[in-house]
Amino acid sequence: MTERSTIFAGFGGQGILFAGTVLARAAMAEGREVLWIPSYGPEMRGGTASCTVIVAEEAIGSPVVDQADAVVALNPPSLAKFEPVVAAGGLLVINRSLIEAEVRRNDVEAVELPCTALAREAGDDRLVSVVALGALLARRPLVSLASAGAAIEAIVSAKRPQILEADLAALRAGYEAAAVETVPA
Repeated sequence: MTERSTIFAGFGGQGILFAGTVLARAAMAEGREVLWIPSYGPEMRGGTASCTVIVAEEAIGSPVVDQADAVVALNPPSLAKFEPVVAAGGLLVINRSLIEAEVRRNDVEAVELPCTALAREAGDDRLVSVVALGALLARRPLVSLASAGAAIEAIVSAKRPQILEADLAALRAGYEAAAVETVPA
């Protein structure tokens, strides 16, 4: 793997920063170089939030991401803002539970899943970003699923151990859904 950049974007409260943190911690545990850059509006919960994670084998030259290798869009404004930023051949993970708009680009791989519904089935509809992270890892194995699960366990066990099983189930649900979902031609 060379340097890979991922942008997670959605409403504040959807776990955008959490998903980025999980990816960053899992990559560090695997011995990779990582940059984690959060961005959110003053309103936080309910406002827009995004998080950029860069994972690399060697030192990362710049925190600036003009073209992302992958974008996870969990709400309509995030799709509108970040779809143009995905590099040709990149990955776009879309939460179909909230986004009705069609992907306008045909030079990217789009994985369209009902992330909110899958999170609800896993035990907590607030885990939408964890479902999306699982889908991302199914299509772009930036880190192993086991490393992502271990990162979730390390973060969640300390503060909210009662939701750990739901978090891990949400990660698996997204991974499994994206692994079997077919991409339209």
